Amino acid sequence: MAKGSGKVPSKKASQANVDAFLEKVRLTPVGKKTGRPGRLLFAMDATASRKPTWDMAARIQGEMFQETAALGGLEIQLAYYRGFGEFKAGQWTVEEKVLLRQMTSVFCLAGVTDIERVLAHAINETRERKIDALVFVGDCFEEDIDQVGKAAGELGLMGVPAFMFHEGADPIAGFAFRQIAKLTNGAYCQFDADSAQVLKDLLGAVAVYAAGGHPALEDMARKRGGEVLKLAHQVKGG
Repeated sequence: MAKGSGKVPSKKASQANVDAFLEKVRLTPVGKKTGRPGRLLFAMDATASRKPTWDMAARIQGEMFQETAALGGLEIQLAYYRGFGEFKAGQWTVEEKVLLRQMTSVFCLAGVTDIERVLAHAINETRERKIDALVFVGDCFEEDIDQVGKAAGELGLMGVPAFMFHEGADPIAGFAFRQIAKLTNGAYCQFDADSAQVLKDLLGAVAVYAAGGHPALEDMARKRGGEVLKLAHQVKGG
């Protein structure tokens, strides 16, 4: 449920956010790869205000699998909250069609945020088997920041970075998402509903990072060229 949307980020501000985000990805430590698929928890706010970007993410997510196939693959679990205290997490999957089916079966429903529950779920999943990264996409924050910060800190101690994607310009959400990113040694990036390419690039970057670390991210940039290559040069400080 969105609060005071304010002005959407300008193109210049969005580019600065992309640069800062990818720099943070470069600096985020990643463990030695074991040959297993990278594990990425893909969590989203499915309250009513999120419907346009939910549909956009559903179209984009297939490339997350395609980009990581040569790195040993990517295992993704979709989690979301909506309505009156509803929270759901799907099965872990390495198949694009399964994730797409899960996402397209969900309809957004008015409710309040439940990011603390997302973090608690990530903690429980990591206790079972290590997650390489958490991605969260949302537009507002309506919880106790200290309670959420406690969960974020615990997740950070477990070595799971949270990459927080903030749609719009709500200042309360921006503050909270930055805190969560900091406490987990993750990263924060702001985008707007018209920035499909920005979301696509960043989701792809985190997916590749989860599957193969920094060298894999640079290799993706070399293959794709264009804007991704330019961003990768900035990640390397060039």
